[in-house]
Amino acid sequence: MTNLTVFNPSQVPAFAKTGELSDTARALMGGAVGSSKRISIKGGVFRLISGGKEMASIEDRHLDVIVVKAAPKVSRMFYAKSYDAENISGPDCWSNDGETPDASIKEAQSVSCATCPQNIAGSGQGNSRACRYQQRLAVVLENDPSGDILQLTLPATSIFGKEDGDKRPLQAYVRHLALASPPVDVEKIVTRMKFDMKSESPKLIFAPVRWLTEEEYEITKEQGASDEASRAVVMTVSQTDGVKDKPKAIGLAIPKAAKAKAVPVAEEEEVEPEVRKETAKPTAVPAKKSKLSEIVSDWDDE
Repeated sequence: MTNLTVFNPSQVPAFAKTGELSDTARALMGGAVGSSKRISIKGGVFRLISGGKEMASIEDRHLDVIVVKAAPKVSRMFYAKSYDAENISGPDCWSNDGETPDASIKEAQSVSCATCPQNIAGSGQGNSRACRYQQRLAVVLENDPSGDILQLTLPATSIFGKEDGDKRPLQAYVRHLALASPPVDVEKIVTRMKFDMKSESPKLIFAPVRWLTEEEYEITKEQGASDEASRAVVMTVSQTDGVKDKPKAIGLAIPKAAKAKAVPVAEEEEVEPEVRKETAKPTAVPAKKSKLSEIVSDWDDE
């Protein structure tokens, strides 16, 4: 742990409550930017990533969290080169809203995600699309609701797809909650994330654990309204683990011809989004609290 605990938050002077680092502090950090933390599911293991480095891993195959905020739309990300663990590069094209490429991209693949050649089935491995879907969430740990807000980025297989018994990807899980009587908001309960052991690539399934207490809900509402939560649900390409060569933000340029067929990053299987109707109402949200094994005792950067 650091010695910053000597600075009592209740005694911070008004001039120090900006919430932002100064240019001087950033210059003296040796180029490090921010202290955002996130959960990675790389390799089928829950990992804590801070500053692009793995700080801890969790042996349990499940993790109980509270969702405090979500990106309003599913994002997209495209890699022109195959995955190389020794020379990881940032994406060549991406979109926060899944509709149009980010304005900072040097050479976007298309003016629209819908008409992009990388959005055609078969442009990736097998019958998949080369441009991948992603959903960003801001979560806190069940046993530390007032602690760090963690970014969680989910691949398509963890977002879309049909439920299989009590195994539900994210969208099916949230629909399951919405069909309860009364409807259940995902922010008002503890959610259990588990790895689907039948999936060859890292895939999460979701299930309700218990209602939040009044005290927990008040805390997590504030967490969800924070600037940190807002930053967590916005895609930034520098968050890619180990990126050495990130795209430069020099404006949008649309190529005259479609790009060559690309090989997408490994570790996930593309799934086509689907809109379907639920036929049965789900069971009530479990009231009994599930025990969370001890995971990480210290989430500090050091």
